[in-house]
Amino acid sequence: MAAPARWNTLSRRAFVRAVGAGSLALATPALWFQADAAGTSDPEQLHLQFGRDASREVVVSWATAGPVRHPRLRLGLQHEPGFGRTVPAETRTYVDAKSGMEIFTHHAHLDGLEADTSYAYEVFHDGSGTQGGSFSTAPRGRAPLRFTSFGDQATPETGNGLASIWSSYNPPQVERMQPLFHLLNGDLCYANISPDRPNTWRDFFLDNEVSARFRPWMPAAGNHENEVGNGRLGFGAYQTRFSVPDNGEHDPALRGMWYTFKAGSVRVISLNNDDVCLQDAGDNYVHGYSQGAQKRFLERTLQLAQLEDDVDWIVVCMHQVAISSALNFNGADLGIRREWLPLFDKYGVDLVVCGHEHHFERSLAVRGVDPASVATLRPRVADSRTDVVDTSKGTVHMVIGGGGTSAPSNQLLTDPPQCQVIVDAGPQLPTPPGGARPHRTPIKTTEDATWVGTRDKVHSYGFASFDVDPDADSGRTRIHVKIWDTAPSPTGEPTLFEAFTLERPLRGLQRHHAEVAETGAQV
Repeated sequence: MAAPARWNTLSRRAFVRAVGAGSLALATPALWFQADAAGTSDPEQLHLQFGRDASREVVVSWATAGPVRHPRLRLGLQHEPGFGRTVPAETRTYVDAKSGMEIFTHHAHLDGLEADTSYAYEVFHDGSGTQGGSFSTAPRGRAPLRFTSFGDQATPETGNGLASIWSSYNPPQVERMQPLFHLLNGDLCYANISPDRPNTWRDFFLDNEVSARFRPWMPAAGNHENEVGNGRLGFGAYQTRFSVPDNGEHDPALRGMWYTFKAGSVRVISLNNDDVCLQDAGDNYVHGYSQGAQKRFLERTLQLAQLEDDVDWIVVCMHQVAISSALNFNGADLGIRREWLPLFDKYGVDLVVCGHEHHFERSLAVRGVDPASVATLRPRVADSRTDVVDTSKGTVHMVIGGGGTSAPSNQLLTDPPQCQVIVDAGPQLPTPPGGARPHRTPIKTTEDATWVGTRDKVHSYGFASFDVDPDADSGRTRIHVKIWDTAPSPTGEPTLFEAFTLERPLRGLQRHHAEVAETGAQV
């Protein structure tokens, strides 16, 4: 058997040759989704997710054209020949309500892996060929690692929602960074506004295989993952295609909608903001759908993070935003400011990455409410530095929505910066016969965007990289952040827009100092 290491060098071009170039975008959906009980079509759309503990848990996911027999995975060490372990895959399906197509996905859950170790894998089923990749588990405790992030990607295939060739440029440029994982900040492929929802999802996963089969791409669901008829809330396609860490919910409509995982000294929390947003922007208006379950999960997770001695950084990945200085686009949502930000402040969230607005900007460190703008709960600036930001003083919000859509918003960044805040939604108008449900009209008010840090007004597309530098001996830890402007080709090199540093005391050390101070005060 060939050595597993061969999958580490599989290029996008080689993959296209392997499955046949015509099958990527030219095959009709009816052909691709034909039933295949004999299992003769090969696996495709490979992508990875971490489990709750990124040092020992990974899920390998893929799709097939129809039902197959015995989908499974073989696993081996990256630089050793052969595969020593076979893992059966769980099959999940859904029927797309719009097209009537049944979608078949498979998820192999790997546990008991060694920390900071590289593995190779291949997936297959009875009668099929193999497809594969490789991945590395996270280190345990305080160790250097890199992650990347962008949101609002879309696909390059003409006819899909907000399609743009730029959406195909970011994945290979992210892969060139070799991150441990990538955060997808919602609005993945805009299938809900595409004429062929299943094929749009397929295009998305095939376009991203150049990276997502080699490292976990961890998603947050955005409003465009909400598809009418697919599940009780509309997130059935998203929930079927991804297998993210369990959030403890028994209701199938809530499973996978929010989750957490730990990688090294970083605790990541992925949220679905449709639950708290006032804006009506999906196929269904689902404001309040979890009845507080997601908020309870968030607070519980933040509480536990305070007790993890080796967790220094708390990073939240979500879609809609609490800050935006783009006028006449979406805007900041008062629902997020009201429900999430008090918890971010209370438990010291360091970094929020989001999308929804199709440009890049970041806030200054913010904490609490600005007394000059109580009605909109405008975040209060806690520190005005932009080169080195102490996140123990406040949270930094980063809008990284330049993933590739055909509707960028960087041209809407004006001076002096202002923010339109969605404070309510208008009444639901009747759905016209045979038409789509009209969205409630957002009710907005405008405030001065006093929290603005930096903005990229020139470049529409890009992503961020984050290098965690533990530096435990100094008692402080840092994340070196770089914002990259996407090069206009799959093989181009991104250019640096800006670099800055987040830093904070080691969280355990900070807690110890607080406990000593409290004890002294009691004495």
